[in-house]
Amino acid sequence: MDLIHGSCVAISGKGVVLRGPSGSGKSDLALRLIDDGASLISDDQITISVRDKRVFASAPPAIAGMLEARGIGIVQLEYMDETQVHLIIDLVPTEPVERMPVESSTTLEGISLPLTRLASFESSNPAKVRLALHAATGELNIQR
Repeated sequence: MDLIHGSCVAISGKGVVLRGPSGSGKSDLALRLIDDGASLISDDQITISVRDKRVFASAPPAIAGMLEARGIGIVQLEYMDETQVHLIIDLVPTEPVERMPVESSTTLEGISLPLTRLASFESSNPAKVRLALHAATGELNIQR
């Protein structure tokens, strides 16, 4: 088991890990996804484990169900105990985001997972996360 910095939500039961430096919008994007039907797994820190060559995410017990809403404070939300991770999203400044990126991946606990980079705080990010998740799970063909 490993502890990583980030937020995690489940969209239709499929886990998406949101990573980025402090202030990059991880909690903000998680909140927008939750507002649109996703389930909170964890905010700020994520416990990562591997079973049967699959990566799973959960919340450390001390912060389970808590999400920081900047300008509001820490709120308690309904949450799922665990989800299998299907996609990693790295939130980055606008400049490094390619218009037509090549497929990319990253490794968590020795397991390769699809990686998408999104510009922090774009209003279209919730829709882009869903598109990237559908592509990562084979439900959508994206031409690059």
